[in-house]
Amino acid sequence: KIDSVFLEILEYTFNAAYLQPEQKIILLGRAIARLDTLKYFMQLAWESKLISTDKYALMSEQLEEIGRQLGAWRKGLQNKTPAVIQREK
Repeated sequence: KIDSVFLEILEYTFNAAYLQPEQKIILLGRAIARLDTLKYFMQLAWESKLISTDKYALMSEQLEEIGRQLGAWRKGLQNKTPAVIQREK
């Protein structure tokens, strides 16, 4: 399941790169939501002792950085996109 969610995030971000800004915002929101799901699954895997503490710590840091980058991308688009378009979506 973790692999599947990770691939969904990659797919959303890849596709967002080729869309109009208002559509990018939507896909980036979905990617961020899936990233939160991935973080949750990683925590469950760690709590179940399926991954080591070291691997979990490293992955958590990397996932947090990805979240910051996706959030900044979406926020930048929201600031550039007229509010009228954002309300329609």
